[in-house]
Amino acid sequence: MTSTFRCDIVSAEEEIYHGDAVLLVATGELGELGISPRHAPLITRLKPGKVVVTLPDGEQLDFAVSGGILEVQPQVVTVLADSAIRAQDIDEAAVRAAKEEAERILANRGEQMEVAEAQAQLAEVMAQLQALERMRKNMKH
Repeated sequence: MTSTFRCDIVSAEEEIYHGDAVLLVATGELGELGISPRHAPLITRLKPGKVVVTLPDGEQLDFAVSGGILEVQPQVVTVLADSAIRAQDIDEAAVRAAKEEAERILANRGEQMEVAEAQAQLAEVMAQLQALERMRKNMKH
């Protein structure tokens, strides 16, 4: 019986993670997904949010993705993200500034296209801020 699966997380720019995992949790369009070894094959779209990979030793790696596709095959789980970043690599000051800018645009109700871009930007930066919070919470334990 297989107790791990290979996990690949890639974005348009680079490979973010490649290795063995015992669990992957991601934010799908219909809610949270938990993928463990021997999961049924699946393809689904991801919303901006978290991807948490649990390694065989119990360590958890936390990522923020801006959306993408999750593909589950018998031995491999692949996250094809529009953009992805490890929680420890997030620049909190830049993310907070982007959040404030997106909120300003939404509050002023600019052009329709500008509002849509601001909503997408806000979803992405909120996912990054939540990844930072989860990382800090896990460091306290």
